[in-house]
Amino acid sequence: MKFYNRSKELGQLDEIRWRAFDNHSQMTVVTGRRRIGKTKLIMKSCEGTPTVYLFVSRNNEATLCQQFSGSIRQSLNSYVPDGMSSFVQLFEQIMVIGKTSSFNLVIDEFQEFFNINSSIFSGMQDVWDRYKDITHVNFIASGSVYTLMHRIFMDYKEPLYGRCDTIIHLRPFTTSALKQIISDYYPQYTNDDLLALFTITGGVPKYIELLMDRGAFTVKDMISRVMEENSIFLEEGTILLAQEFGKKYGNYFSILSAIASGRNNTPEIAQAVGDASIGGMLLRLEQDYEIISKKRPVMSKERSQNVRYEIADNFLRFWFRYVTRNQNLLQMGMNDKLRDIAIADYTTYSGLTIEMWFRQRLKEEGCYKIIGSWWNTTKGNKTDQQEVDIVAIPLDSNAPVLVAEVKRQSKNFKPEWFEEKVAHLRNKILHDYEIESRLFTLDDM
Repeated sequence: MKFYNRSKELGQLDEIRWRAFDNHSQMTVVTGRRRIGKTKLIMKSCEGTPTVYLFVSRNNEATLCQQFSGSIRQSLNSYVPDGMSSFVQLFEQIMVIGKTSSFNLVIDEFQEFFNINSSIFSGMQDVWDRYKDITHVNFIASGSVYTLMHRIFMDYKEPLYGRCDTIIHLRPFTTSALKQIISDYYPQYTNDDLLALFTITGGVPKYIELLMDRGAFTVKDMISRVMEENSIFLEEGTILLAQEFGKKYGNYFSILSAIASGRNNTPEIAQAVGDASIGGMLLRLEQDYEIISKKRPVMSKERSQNVRYEIADNFLRFWFRYVTRNQNLLQMGMNDKLRDIAIADYTTYSGLTIEMWFRQRLKEEGCYKIIGSWWNTTKGNKTDQQEVDIVAIPLDSNAPVLVAEVKRQSKNFKPEWFEEKVAHLRNKILHDYEIESRLFTLDDM
């Protein structure tokens, strides 16, 4: 798949590189979830300039140094002594070369040094502090395990805290990029096909590439590719979560399973997992891992207990709904049965994700300071069913607040009910605002 949608990040990396080459060494950290395209972005930014690429595999330090020495000699045509078994010594040799040469140093899966020899970080701190102002190395550290990368570079107790000049957190593709990609591969696509691409991949580049390269352009073909035997998608959720959570994988997995099954507030989730003390884990899932998001009704108080949780990562939402729920079918090799279940349920399920599509698109427009939804609080044992899909508060105080209903098809829209909800919302929280009411459907994508 060709390179898409990273012009802002490429421009940022280009500026950093020339600053390193013309002035003095720069340290950049690129993070993001697994499969988000970190390496592809970095290597694209390095095209046409001398580059040393080092991938930190789970090996012993001496073996890695031997492999890295060969890569450095080949990439820079520079002398590197044989027999180095310490990465800190090798890193110093790289920085020495940077006194007389300008080049990119890319260390991929940088967080793996933590498992190999955590003292490497303090040694690198010393070398970096001594050489960064007299060398011309564009050093880029990349890593998929967000929590470890955050700890290494942003925990004030760690040696490399405060050393990086720039941190780039790579996000999924935008909705406009998804439209461009599917249009390039399949010009006759329907908006339902586009929604399926968003629903299944969430804009994660590698997932999109896997589907597009296999010719999976329609709803049915995408779901079929995901569910087929030996598909990487079937194990992807387990790998991604185990990589991040480590030994606590089971606890987080149970919480995410509960949220995926519709238990979206703290008491319901705690009851489902049999653990009342889940507040800390929910907080980490939201703030550290960014896998779930916490929603309150728009314009409610920050301390309001009227909170709902949702899985923010579209692929994981899809994976928990179908793959984890139906492991028995996969164990029996009944992938076709699972495919049929997902295809039959797609219309219902995508009715939830189309709302996420429009919230994301409004966010990308950059015209709103708050984008969310609104619902009534629970009163006694009954819940007022007044609920509004999208409420968007504009940056321009003179512009109207957008209040929108989201339906897959306009035939399911009941204007009189919506007007009742708009009037209710106006009385509750928007009495001082002008309101623009809208209906969003598949046709508006």
